[in-house]
Amino acid sequence: MENIRLNVELLRKRVPNLTTAAKSVGIRPATVSNLSTGKIDLGKAEVRTLVGLAELAKCKVDDLIIREGDMDMIETNIKALDFFAPLIKGGMTGIVARPGMGQVVIVAELLHRLKNSDYHTILWTPSANTKEVEEIEEFADAVTRSLEETKQALKSSNDMILFTDRSRLQSAELLDLRDWMEENAIRNVTTLMIDVSGEVMDDDMPYGPLDTIWQLDADLSARHLYPAVNPLISTSSLMEDTSVSEDHFTLRQRAQKVLRRYRELRSIVANHGMERIAESDLHTYKIGERLEAYFTQNFYVAEEFTKKAGQSVSLKETLKDVAALLDGKADNKPAKELQYIGAL
Repeated sequence: MENIRLNVELLRKRVPNLTTAAKSVGIRPATVSNLSTGKIDLGKAEVRTLVGLAELAKCKVDDLIIREGDMDMIETNIKALDFFAPLIKGGMTGIVARPGMGQVVIVAELLHRLKNSDYHTILWTPSANTKEVEEIEEFADAVTRSLEETKQALKSSNDMILFTDRSRLQSAELLDLRDWMEENAIRNVTTLMIDVSGEVMDDDMPYGPLDTIWQLDADLSARHLYPAVNPLISTSSLMEDTSVSEDHFTLRQRAQKVLRRYRELRSIVANHGMERIAESDLHTYKIGERLEAYFTQNFYVAEEFTKKAGQSVSLKETLKDVAALLDGKADNKPAKELQYIGAL
């Protein structure tokens, strides 16, 4: 089956301030975001939306549609990321979080996991460097502090992952870099952005169109359930039935349905106690509780602080475990026993 997706590269290049521009022609920023990440199937998009985007980008509607084969996933062996919102090779990913929710730790962990792989990691520091970022520089293969330094670092034959801060996007340096990459036919770069200021949480489309969004959850963070990836909002354009296995696609849908209901029930329990949950909902609540616990994971870069060994869980193993949890094969295990266990 042919796979089509929105040409987010063209939109980034032609419409830098897409949030404001989209609103000016009557398109909700959330709609653009959902089309970019595949949350809304491009084939189901309204014609007027595509026409409006084409007008903004000063191109034809056909130019906004990319027809291609399956996209490649970079498997991180971090359960929540690989299962709910996979990292796409060559794509752009943004972490949406406030300070203290663990976004810098996720970047440090990815730098650590990828350092000894086939990927060359580059950390392009924020324009106003922070202590948090300085503390993770040791995990990167290369650290750059200017546009020119970053260009030099990208002159590599290896597949590269560029980690940077939203400040480089706001200053237009990242857009300049991507123009330079296009001119020099550099297409082996995967970009991941964070916002150390936390202002990213207040914007509709803080990074512009993205291929993957990892939104962190304040409630999970407050309860020390890390990585605090919101399983209902985090998404990736890879998560379409034509881009991942049917098993993965179906399991994710089932898990999200349970977790959505679990979150509703959890608010009832918090206010009125377990006795207010109907018998028919009790099993859903317990499975949701176990799933939430299962997606916690110890990180290698945090071993010094947690005193617990870091864990890697393959996507294959994660899918197997999630199926077991959803099918009730772990009903004998209390949720607490599933926290930070790695694989079942």
